[in-house]
Amino acid sequence: MAVRRRVTTYPIATRTFKVKVEDFASAPSDRDSFVDFWNSLPAILAAGSLRRVVGAIAEARRLKKPVVLAFGAHVLKTGLSPVLIDLVDRGFVTALATNGASGIHDFEVAFHGKTSEDVGSVLLDGEFGMSRETGAGVFRALRAAREKGWGYGRALGESIASSRMPHRDLSLFAAAARKRIPLTVHVAIGTDTLAQHPGMDGALVGEMSYRDFLLIRDVVAKLGDGGVWINAGSAVILPEVFLKALSMARNLGHDVRNFTTVDLDMTRHYRPSENVLKRPVMAGGESFALTGHHEILLPLIAKALVLGLGEKA
Repeated sequence: MAVRRRVTTYPIATRTFKVKVEDFASAPSDRDSFVDFWNSLPAILAAGSLRRVVGAIAEARRLKKPVVLAFGAHVLKTGLSPVLIDLVDRGFVTALATNGASGIHDFEVAFHGKTSEDVGSVLLDGEFGMSRETGAGVFRALRAAREKGWGYGRALGESIASSRMPHRDLSLFAAAARKRIPLTVHVAIGTDTLAQHPGMDGALVGEMSYRDFLLIRDVVAKLGDGGVWINAGSAVILPEVFLKALSMARNLGHDVRNFTTVDLDMTRHYRPSENVLKRPVMAGGESFALTGHHEILLPLIAKALVLGLGEKA
């Protein structure tokens, strides 16, 4: 008892708090608009980060700084092409970077209106990834663009945009080509089904992909003082590409500091945490991790941007 009597306390009014009632959510109403919903979110943890990400994108647009969406193929497979195309058309996204698989899915959607196969059911017979038209179409586009000096992304985008494919309006690659913004493709040889095709040309794919690396390096060089790099659904390739492009840009004398990085994914991974959220902004900037499904988070962000809610963040 004597020991407990010596324990000291202090008035609660002198304490520092992390949670206060003015940051609480508002209860929903059956008459709420999206704006009402957005404003009703709590200003705490992920909801607060979501607002700040939208605000950073809106501010980058105002400053005419790059907003780069680096995405894995799963983003396209969840049906988000219309949302991303709209962000490109409106100027909220000024550059894109992706892996080789995204080019395959984008081509198949434009050409056939369908993509993504049941791997387990066709792997035993060696038919996984062997659709004839996909390989022939992509390699034809790359060969035609080689002498023009284009990279992989523009080669495929221009080919789809100028084609009569029935669903070319749903091609993100074609939208980037029409808008004349960079869409770069970073292929890891052997990881894409195209490596299995008889038309595979490693020298061609490597050359076109390396051109794209140099292109995204030049975009990264302009991120300083207000740009945004978003990594969506890439656990390895795009975080590694970003780190090397950033290092090379700084090596060439570009002052790339004070920008925003974002990682959107269903689970947290080592490379996005280190190569997107931590290391790039150690010299100045901020980073946000939003954990969730792309098919929910990206439409939320897009809707808020289109309604101008980022300008009020």
